[in-house]
Amino acid sequence: MICLDPGHGTPPAIGRQTEPIGPGSRVMKIKDGGGAPGEAQVALAIGLKTRTLLRRSGFRVAMTRSGPTTTLGNVARAHFCNVRHAALMIRIHADGSPDPSSHGFKTLYPALHRGWTDDIYAASLRAAGDVQRASIRATGALDLGLFPRDDLTGFNWANVPAVLVETGFMSNPRESRLLKTGAYQLKVARGLVAGTEAFLRR
Repeated sequence: MICLDPGHGTPPAIGRQTEPIGPGSRVMKIKDGGGAPGEAQVALAIGLKTRTLLRRSGFRVAMTRSGPTTTLGNVARAHFCNVRHAALMIRIHADGSPDPSSHGFKTLYPALHRGWTDDIYAASLRAAGDVQRASIRATGALDLGLFPRDDLTGFNWANVPAVLVETGFMSNPRESRLLKTGAYQLKVARGLVAGTEAFLRR
């Protein structure tokens, strides 16, 4: 089972609610910051294409959302993938920056945190490398590399290997146009599938 989590899409009334950043934590974080303009739609389109390709390759796939909106915050999205015992959770996003020249593709993975991510850290790091390499080959995007994150609720609550792909910058005019095209979304999806297959072959 592969779990796809197209980012955002939570209505503001729910997204502004808070939840613990990790199990037992007193640090609270909003459920959904809303993302960069247009990001939720791009993430969903890539997710749907990735699901189609994964199914063609024989994988079972679950998606945290398959429509424009969801009521799930990041804790619930992690739980969604946990209860399905996903072999990999792929969180699909696009980036934003005050600098419109920023562009490229990067993959985030859970930083090592005892009691939260130590059970998934090594596998998530391997998956991040596989997904990043395959996605760069598939898209030709600038390789921005891998980044550990300790502040992402969806990672800290995950009990299955998890990565988050920033598929490009919505704030970069050229990359934003690309990300909105079906052809480029398919390239990204092919990269995510190839990365998933490489990870699971290990």
